[in-house]
Amino acid sequence: MSSSKKEVAALDPSSKKKITPVQIVIYVFLTIIAVTYLLPLLWVFNVSFKTNKEIFTAPFALPEKITFDNYSFAWTAGNLGTASLNSLIVCVISLVLSMLIGSMAAFGISRLHWKGSKLAMTYFLTGMMIPIHCVLIPLFTRFAKVTQFVNNNLGIEGFHLTNSLTSLVLPYLTFSLPITIFIMEGFFSSMPNELIECACMEGANIFQIFFKICLPLGRTGLFVTGLMTFVGNWNELLLAMVFISDETKKTLPVSLSKFVGPYNTNYSQMFAAIMIAIIPTIIVYCAFSNKIVDGLTAGAVKG
Repeated sequence: MSSSKKEVAALDPSSKKKITPVQIVIYVFLTIIAVTYLLPLLWVFNVSFKTNKEIFTAPFALPEKITFDNYSFAWTAGNLGTASLNSLIVCVISLVLSMLIGSMAAFGISRLHWKGSKLAMTYFLTGMMIPIHCVLIPLFTRFAKVTQFVNNNLGIEGFHLTNSLTSLVLPYLTFSLPITIFIMEGFFSSMPNELIECACMEGANIFQIFFKICLPLGRTGLFVTGLMTFVGNWNELLLAMVFISDETKKTLPVSLSKFVGPYNTNYSQMFAAIMIAIIPTIIVYCAFSNKIVDGLTAGAVKG
């Protein structure tokens, strides 16, 4: 009897949960936001197959002929292959170091009880309030002095800190650490104390507790910080433009600036280069986007 009632209720349209007007407004609002973000990307993808004449005459129409000439020219003339490799090297190194050092610092602040933990956390968080433009000139002068000191006093000729990928890894790592420490500290603080107490009773040392217990449990936070770090460093332009002068060491955002000239700009090839540049970030974001909300909500709840 009860099963038959359930079947009738399932078939009855009036028994289903109705959508409230508030939910309709929310869905419409979210749809508008999604369309607002997707339309520019779709438009850039569309015009990347056009010529300059088609862009100016019919900017919103479909291309008359789909060819990959713009992409091939942008890849070869803009030297995007080498630039992409340089960006990948810089982003991966800074990503791995920031996740490792930041998670270790967050673990020490949240799980190890010492007097200066709150002061250390405040010190790291102040880095989130310092814009990168404020340290541009001090970093450049400091790197120049280090290069001069190494060449003159240590006798290492050919050492150039201001024209190497190391000059990008160091500031990228520095500016990635505050947000990494902030998010990972929330994850480590929310872990139950019983896990660490049981590990201590079993004879595990501090390194085993961190690498075998806390770090695997905080992998969602690592996904969040890793995604934010990778996307931010991949799109960074100012430091890469100032510190790198060698054409073979320039990153992808700097190579994109070559398509914009003082008197003439080839928009079709520039849009093709932009699509090549944003494809890796789209792939990374689509692969780990579901971890962002889970990671931020899990790290925000303590106790």
